[in-house]
Amino acid sequence: MLKKYPILKWTIISVTSLIVVLVSFGIWFIRLLPSEEMNVDVKTSSVENLTYLSENIIPHRGKILAVVTSSAEMGTSGKSTGYELTELSRAYYVFKANGYDVDIASPLGGKPPVVLDGDDMGKFDYAFLNDSIAQYKTSHTIAMNDVVAEDYQAVFFVGGKGAMFDFPENEDIQAIVRNYYQSGKVIGAVCHGPAALVNVTLDNGRPLIENKRVSGFTNNEELLLIKNAKTIFPFLLQDKLAAQGAQFNEGAMYLENISHDENLVTGQNPWSTWKLAETMIQQLGHTPKYRQITAEENAVKVLSVYENEGMEKAKELIVTMASQERKPADRIVIASHGVMAIMQGKIGRFFSIVGLVSFAKNNS
Repeated sequence: MLKKYPILKWTIISVTSLIVVLVSFGIWFIRLLPSEEMNVDVKTSSVENLTYLSENIIPHRGKILAVVTSSAEMGTSGKSTGYELTELSRAYYVFKANGYDVDIASPLGGKPPVVLDGDDMGKFDYAFLNDSIAQYKTSHTIAMNDVVAEDYQAVFFVGGKGAMFDFPENEDIQAIVRNYYQSGKVIGAVCHGPAALVNVTLDNGRPLIENKRVSGFTNNEELLLIKNAKTIFPFLLQDKLAAQGAQFNEGAMYLENISHDENLVTGQNPWSTWKLAETMIQQLGHTPKYRQITAEENAVKVLSVYENEGMEKAKELIVTMASQERKPADRIVIASHGVMAIMQGKIGRFFSIVGLVSFAKNNS
């Protein structure tokens, strides 16, 4: 039959060859990833095992309020949501390590919905899940209308897509943001958390964010994963912040980026949480306690250098990290940006990042 239909024959050969190439490439790509690290079980992490918290304890300095969303659904889309656990847990422990107790509030109080992203979870995040005190606080959050604002030195708005639905119109949130900003207290917000800022008007009648340098989840980041975001959300966060006069600081997609404008500290995405929380500590007047940088953060640093300075500089940083015996860059995080390049149709960038993963493996 194939002799009678040569086109069919060559089509079958071509398709078969392509499948073989793709499977071979997939196997090679998987071998670049750190299988030994993928098998490490961090789910049993505990507060007692975090030397960042247990060593060189800083005396009590005050309290910080963390605010999470109460929204369990993205509007009427049927898509579930909540607050991002990693954005709460990492900031929570930075605040604790630097001498601050942390209370957790939400618009409705009680137990709000939470989003667990298994791909991004590390030892601090699992320690938070195994922390009985932290879990009690997340199961019994303070309703915003019961918050005593005078009890806290700072407020931190946690991200999560639900924040887009119940932060902007909440009058109690608006009141605490306005009062804290005008009195010089520190305000932090990460990812979708800056939705808490968009409708805040100061006593002079001007929007709080007018002419302020601000970061938040970008349009490109939002639309990459949710193509119909414009119809699901009441607004796109970047557009709304810019429309109210903010100087929106847009960094590379899914890489660390924060803005620090006086007592207002904002971050673009989950990867910005560590730096944002430590910048809040600085704004509170303290030098942040030493913390060993995670492998994930090192990967983000490598990707940032790759983005801004090119492949050779990124390779130089990988070599420097290896020579200084620091935690190596997490190759899974680097590889995930290769997958993101495929989603964007940037094939050349994908292969370039794969080359970076390969180099990181050879220098680990």
